[in-house]
Amino acid sequence: MSRTAATDHPIHALLAERHSPYAFDPRRNVSAEDVHALFEAARWAMSSYNEQPWRYLVGVRGDGDRHALIHQCLVEGNQPWALNAPVLVLGLVSTQFARNGKPNAAAEHDLGAASALLTVEATARGLCVHQMIGIDAQKITQTFALPNGVKPLTALAIGYAGDPADVPDTYAQRDAAPRARMPQSGFLL
Repeated sequence: MSRTAATDHPIHALLAERHSPYAFDPRRNVSAEDVHALFEAARWAMSSYNEQPWRYLVGVRGDGDRHALIHQCLVEGNQPWALNAPVLVLGLVSTQFARNGKPNAAAEHDLGAASALLTVEATARGLCVHQMIGIDAQKITQTFALPNGVKPLTALAIGYAGDPADVPDTYAQRDAAPRARMPQSGFLL
């Protein structure tokens, strides 16, 4: 089933094809080359004062215990479907500027920009990314012994789109629902 967005105005095909599935193929791994390329794309995101305040903890299924540890730090509602994603990532921000120690009000925005570029690169490689805010920040901080000034903010599930039969019906129904967005008139003031 095609998940390409029916846009009101022409946009780049990669942006129309990007979607966030719940069903990931549990039988297909993501190559190390692709994983590195995704984070190279994130590396080149714009950021306030070129601070690059994003930090990522990456867990690849079958490579140590980090994938399982990240999975345990997701909220209960994300755990059933995210388990099939071969790559789980936590998105963190450094809350202060390294150059002067002052609060970085743009850090969360910059993490979003980096994750967006990562997502476009993933789409270009035939991969899908499902970003989520449903994490247990306190558990992440404790599990990974994060230093002061590093704040857990998001998680990303990365892999190949899978069969809806591989996830509980609630999530399969979400994947089958038509893609919809508010029209531009809803956000252009």
